[in-house]
Amino acid sequence: MALRPVAIIAALAVAGLTLGPVAAVLVFAGGGAGLGPGFGQALRFTLVQATLSAALSVLFAIPVARALARRRFAGRGLLIALLGAPFILPVIVAVLGLIAVFGQQGLVNDALRALGLPGFSIYGLHGVVLAHVFFNLPLATRLILQGWLAIPAERLRLAASLGLSPGAMVRTIEAPMLARIAPGAFAVIFVICLSSFAVALTLGGGPRATTIELAIYQAVRFDFDLGRAAVLSVVQLGLALAAGLVALQLSRGEGFGIGLDRVVTRWDGAGAAARISDGVWIVLAALFLLAPLASVVVRGLPGLPLMPVEVWRAATHSVTVALGSTVLCLIWALPLATRAGEVVGLAGIALSPLVLGTGLFVIVRPFANPFDLALVVTALVNALVALPFALRILRPEAEAVRADFARLSHALGLTPWAWTRLVFLPRLRRPLGFAAGLTAALSMGDLGVIALFADPDRTTLPLAVYRLMGSYRMEAAAGAALLLLALSLALFWLFDRGGRVNAEA
Repeated sequence: MALRPVAIIAALAVAGLTLGPVAAVLVFAGGGAGLGPGFGQALRFTLVQATLSAALSVLFAIPVARALARRRFAGRGLLIALLGAPFILPVIVAVLGLIAVFGQQGLVNDALRALGLPGFSIYGLHGVVLAHVFFNLPLATRLILQGWLAIPAERLRLAASLGLSPGAMVRTIEAPMLARIAPGAFAVIFVICLSSFAVALTLGGGPRATTIELAIYQAVRFDFDLGRAAVLSVVQLGLALAAGLVALQLSRGEGFGIGLDRVVTRWDGAGAAARISDGVWIVLAALFLLAPLASVVVRGLPGLPLMPVEVWRAATHSVTVALGSTVLCLIWALPLATRAGEVVGLAGIALSPLVLGTGLFVIVRPFANPFDLALVVTALVNALVALPFALRILRPEAEAVRADFARLSHALGLTPWAWTRLVFLPRLRRPLGFAAGLTAALSMGDLGVIALFADPDRTTLPLAVYRLMGSYRMEAAAGAALLLLALSLALFWLFDRGGRVNAEA
């Protein structure tokens, strides 16, 4: 679908804010440089870990999302909200939780040693993939769950009245939905893993586990070779755009049309085997995702009284930045919720935050003190980074609304504003709430540009956690990390409430 005038304006703004900093870095560095030694190894490891991580995340998310779509039980809404927590956790906080469960002295290795079995090392390629699946399985599950919930109840009633077998149900209803949703989910997660930094740095296990993002970090931090960093960032962007284009081609397909928004019991999950299978998948996903979170909570509770007053000021800054990022991201996402717009939005997470931050610093410095604009620039970059997720959530539903109601709206003579207010936004309430909640939570936990721009008076909560860890105040850092987790979940829940109500329907 071609971009409309409002979408073209949004696309130009996003493109300028992503490619502009890269161009500024190249000009400041006096042009590009070579890719540097070890690029081939970094490229191979980056592609292998990103492909495995995205494939496993989507593969495991399918039965988990199917089970959640078919089952109703006490606490289901709370479980769906909590299952999204790993994705919105600050990376280092989550990695510490993973090490507490899967590390050498973690719960899994203790259990294996008690059974006389060999231990498990979390470091290396398998550790990086494990961490990425931990982060991205919740995102894939929610994206696919949205697809299941978008199937009109009338289609399920018709399948039940025709007496379709479970296999026929999969072929005629579930497989077409997955073919439309899963490739886009794979592309988004693949791009996330392409730009992995903290996970590869902490769990990579050595030089052989170097990603392109780590090579960019080395070029900026140790060599100050901004030209090479910019070239590597462009290579990373090219890989992400290629993945996005392939996924969009594979995800072509029509939706199921409109329904009457009725609630229907999932008859295909009534058998004992289906109930057992769904229960097993839900329990396994809950254990895998919630055990590291529990360790963060247990370690953080004693540290809450030890937090300095600066942590609370940083929390206020983080909430303000998160709300600003959410508004800005949705302003871009609504007009860009098309196939072409989704490709434009991928640049936000494909480009290195290190290069974006450095480029913005170079652009802002001649006109103002970058430290005075630290929170504004952070909100801007956070909105760009969250934009691909918002588009992946909104685009399938937005295209379905246009296909189902555009002709009727044109026949009624609705103005663009009336169309947006009366038709478009109400039909997008569930995915819009999910997108807003995810954007706010991701912004709360981000530690990117603020690390380059911040001064002591403009600290966000993730940066406060890192500074406490750096000063070896580990108990206070654990308490601040727990506060960060609670605020992120609270913002996610508040925005996503409409989506969770529909999910429980």
